[in-house]
Amino acid sequence: MSDQELVPQPSPQARQWAMFCHYSAFFWFLVPMIGNVLGPLIVWQLKKDMDPFVDEQGKEALNFQITFSILLMICGVLAWVLIGFPLMALISVVALVLVVIAGIRANEGKPYRYPFCWRIVK
Repeated sequence: MSDQELVPQPSPQARQWAMFCHYSAFFWFLVPMIGNVLGPLIVWQLKKDMDPFVDEQGKEALNFQITFSILLMICGVLAWVLIGFPLMALISVVALVLVVIAGIRANEGKPYRYPFCWRIVK
């Protein structure tokens, strides 16, 4: 018997809400500057008690978006010396790719941990 058979899979509904926790970061496009944090925060707060998988992935999504926002603020300061603009573009593309990967993994029922993430919310 393999280890994967012993770990219970999250329900389809839990996987879907975990995916929404990650993809709600795209709320950024409706509410610039804070939507990427508000989206995961709202979804996580509404659904964290339904399943431990949703709770875990919601915290992970929220922590990554907080980290991403802090990095963008640092890039804003660095824009005074012009290095901030290319860094901001690079960080944004990397964040977009990581959010898409995280959403796909969550929908598959596999927990995702973002690299280079400051985990503030425990």
